[in-house]
Amino acid sequence: MTASDTATSQTSEGHMTIWEHIAELRSRLLKIAATVLVGAVVGWFLFPYVISFLKHPFNEVQPDAPFISTEPLQAFTLRIKMSVYIGIAMAMPVILWQLWRFITPALYSHERRYAVPFTTSALILFVAGGSLAYFILNPTLDFLVHIGGPDIEPYYTADSYVTLIVWMMLAFGIGFEFPVVVVALQLLGVVTPRRLLGWWRMAIVVVAVIAAVITPSGDPISMVSLALPMTLLYFASIGIGAAVLKLRRRKATRANAESSD
Repeated sequence: MTASDTATSQTSEGHMTIWEHIAELRSRLLKIAATVLVGAVVGWFLFPYVISFLKHPFNEVQPDAPFISTEPLQAFTLRIKMSVYIGIAMAMPVILWQLWRFITPALYSHERRYAVPFTTSALILFVAGGSLAYFILNPTLDFLVHIGGPDIEPYYTADSYVTLIVWMMLAFGIGFEFPVVVVALQLLGVVTPRRLLGWWRMAIVVVAVIAAVITPSGDPISMVSLALPMTLLYFASIGIGAAVLKLRRRKATRANAESSD
């Protein structure tokens, strides 16, 4: 057996040396960096369209209100920053896949078949969370604009506004990954669906705390808008985990019955 065959065998069995892990990590990070770079180049040209799209909720609250620039380099810096953000967003499927591929050697063979479902569901949930953040921007901005009263006239820089939106979408996207973690813990046998269901009161409190901490605006509208779907997703993830575990037990019973015959 050659050295490459040995390395492949070790990887498939989940046994890798520390140096192999480091080399694997470097390879995955380089692929992610290259994908983000390509996406950032594309994002540079998409910047005018993206900024117009992101500004739409603000224009609904403050019609025809322009963004202001307080520094000479602010517009240039914002375009670079937005290009990177767009690059990361476009590279998200690759990032999730490379992350999964990195942890795959540590998993058993029966656990690796969840790669595509978990990667796909994580991506869909992240996009759903980011989309929800965008759609609640209108009431959130309306609250933030008028909370100071009529004596305060809001003038925002594009950088501060975009930063708020990006962090909001990121917070909601991460919050919507909650059920992926819950389902994974059930499939790995760390916790049972019955136990999770028994923790529902504590789970609601934890979700409320998480929503309050990760929402950058701190306003009640965004916190409630994140906490409610996270709570629903918690119970949905318990049902999904229970269904998958039940299906797994049926297959195991059928396999044992066939082997005994």
